[in-house]
Amino acid sequence: MSPRIHLIEGPVGSGKSTIAGILSEENRAPKLLLDKWMKTLFSPDRPETNSVSWYIERKERCILQIMNIAHEILNSGSDVVLELGLIQQSLREQIYDLVEKIDFPMKIYVVDAPKEVRRQRVVNRNIEKGETYSMEVSEEIFEFANSMWESIDESECRDFEVEYISTSE
Repeated sequence: MSPRIHLIEGPVGSGKSTIAGILSEENRAPKLLLDKWMKTLFSPDRPETNSVSWYIERKERCILQIMNIAHEILNSGSDVVLELGLIQQSLREQIYDLVEKIDFPMKIYVVDAPKEVRRQRVVNRNIEKGETYSMEVSEEIFEFANSMWESIDESECRDFEVEYISTSE
């Protein structure tokens, strides 16, 4: 069986990082999480103002590098788990196009929970700073990211296997 990409998508606080950990263990696959990369590479330099444009530029560069590394991992014969924070369809379409070019199968996991459940998870994660914590997500950032989230529909996932996961508990 050919190595596979496991792409996890969903709105902020939906449980993507938790699902990434589970998939990583189940498939013995490395997980590449955008938030971990952003924290390590860029958090110390994050400006106090105008952080959205600053973040978007760095996010794009990180995603390109993550995809390069994912391709190397796939070529080595291993699956890879990706959580890239692709909250808008246009960004996801760019990844789908890249995946089609590198010609490896991909399964998309769409993770979701009600907004208030997600908000409370983010608040708890900010306080507890546990395993899935990467960086502080303020109420303002939560609302901004939530408003930017574009749900995934079946037509978007045209050639990929899709699994919908509700994490409302």
